[in-house]
Amino acid sequence: MNSVLSSTPVTFTAPMPGLENVHDFTLRNIDSAPGLFALESGSSPVRLFLADAAVFVPGYTPPLPGSALETLELGDGEAPQVLVVVNHSPTATTVNLMAPIVLNPATRRCTQLVLDGKEYPLRADLGSL
Repeated sequence: MNSVLSSTPVTFTAPMPGLENVHDFTLRNIDSAPGLFALESGSSPVRLFLADAAVFVPGYTPPLPGSALETLELGDGEAPQVLVVVNHSPTATTVNLMAPIVLNPATRRCTQLVLDGKEYPLRADLGSL
């Protein structure tokens, strides 16, 4: 599901780990790749590529704490969009399944979760998912 349109500002409910001083983000569609986005800061040279888990990792269903869903202001029956950070190297493209970004498309509020346990790898090879 590609519910983010074109380019839209997003607000994190808490700073992303490692990016505590960056607060202004825009989520932009990558025109030639449905379900792929660039998360960009307007005030610093930060850009992350994100993939819609429903498109690229369809079996991925991480546990979403009720408190996180409440903070995102999701109404009853509203489902968040789950995005995963994409990392590309010359040998492989991986996605971070340990720390998904969960987005409420209606309010554009999002949060990055850090999941416990070994079930969700930090670098899962996208080609094997």
